[in-house]
Amino acid sequence: MNEIQTLGQLRASGYRPRSVKEEMRANLVRFLKNKDRIFEGVIGFDDTVLPDIERAILSRHNILLLGLRGQAKTRIARLLVHLMDEYIPIVRGSELNDDPLAPISRFAHDLIAEMGDDTPVEWVHRDSRYVEKLATPDVSVADLIGDVDPIKAASLKLPYSDERVIHFGLVPRAHRGVFVINELPDLQARIQVSLFNILQEGDIQIRGFKLRLPLDIQFVFTANPEDYTNRGSIITPLKDRIESQILTHYPKTIDIARQITRQEAQLADEQRKVVRVPELLEILLEQIAFEARDSEYVDEKSGVSARLSISGYENLVSTAERRMLINGAKKTTARLTDFWGVVPAITGKVELVYEGEQEGPYAVAISLLGQAIKKLFLQYFPNPDKLKKGQERDPFGVIRTWFSAGHSVDMLNDASDADFKKALESVAGLGKLVESLGMPEEDRYLLMELALHGLAEFNVINKEFLESRFSFRDLLAGMLDDDFDDDDFNE
Repeated sequence: MNEIQTLGQLRASGYRPRSVKEEMRANLVRFLKNKDRIFEGVIGFDDTVLPDIERAILSRHNILLLGLRGQAKTRIARLLVHLMDEYIPIVRGSELNDDPLAPISRFAHDLIAEMGDDTPVEWVHRDSRYVEKLATPDVSVADLIGDVDPIKAASLKLPYSDERVIHFGLVPRAHRGVFVINELPDLQARIQVSLFNILQEGDIQIRGFKLRLPLDIQFVFTANPEDYTNRGSIITPLKDRIESQILTHYPKTIDIARQITRQEAQLADEQRKVVRVPELLEILLEQIAFEARDSEYVDEKSGVSARLSISGYENLVSTAERRMLINGAKKTTARLTDFWGVVPAITGKVELVYEGEQEGPYAVAISLLGQAIKKLFLQYFPNPDKLKKGQERDPFGVIRTWFSAGHSVDMLNDASDADFKKALESVAGLGKLVESLGMPEEDRYLLMELALHGLAEFNVINKEFLESRFSFRDLLAGMLDDDFDDDDFNE
């Protein structure tokens, strides 16, 4: 490659032009035969989305990735660059990546006519052949396709009728590459119309020029179904010209969601070393996202991005780290109480319907956390609502009795590890309940904490958040105190 510097040398090498779609198809065939992984870092789509994309590439189709926010659409588009050849030859100085053996621009034609086999050739890396544009309402035809450049006309002393005064937009400059338009419905309808020719006939036309450029581009569009109603739509003729529409989706299992979160969470090395996040809390965090997607308070058309879990995981670790630093400890383990610091990551990631707005973002976040705790609680403990009255061996009997005797326990958000364990051990029957599960010792106190929160969610005991602590006490005592406070206030 380094030896080939002129058009004559390129011809002698046996090089043959091929379209970018043929190039990507050939490389995909090689990847599939070798069983190489193409979309590194994309998790949960192996049996659904990725096979559809591979079929589209084999069919030489332009692609529309349709799905809710946070479903890896842009990441997939960016990874398509690996299906292109690492380097391709172009006419040196060409702004349209002209193939030396199949030029399309006036510049390349004139240079080849003048220099023949001595025409200089340079090699372009595939990363430079990827162009991405976020569609916004202010995008113009000139931005995408091109327009007359008065400054170029003046500097070259050319009339506006000369095609050399054209300033090419992003689409022509993506010739022989991948062009991605994110959030396609945000493009105004008249701008979408400007893409008709390139998708159907493979060329473009700029203003009144007779010039037609036979562009060679792999188009990838992304869109959110919600955009069809809120902000705009993909006009039918354009959608008809995009050969493959591929639907993305959220993780289908907690395990897949955990893999994504662990991969994407941005943690400092020192955080990973000093803060341990138990598997149980990773499951709880993902369960919150699953609960949000099914919640009556959350707009299901808007979706709940995987960024909720990612941001929540980062906040969970940071909350534990802050607590560790305050207490002068060297290491710590994340607790369920640390989820108080995850709430800001939840409130900013969900779009609420009217009923949710009435409740308020904070109340909805707490409700989602409570529902997730109930689901996790039932994986380890019996359902308190289904225990028969008078049952001889009520697993929660000792705990109920302890709280009904007037005892209470406070779980401070920033309590040291020693104080945290001491508070849990003070609850009669809690340790015995967890010991019966036969879980590892390192998770013993976390399960004790889960038992308390779970019993509160099932209304066996009362839980209140007071300033910087959770307070657990007997349910009836809590109700009486509330009544007393109301009466005292009325007086």
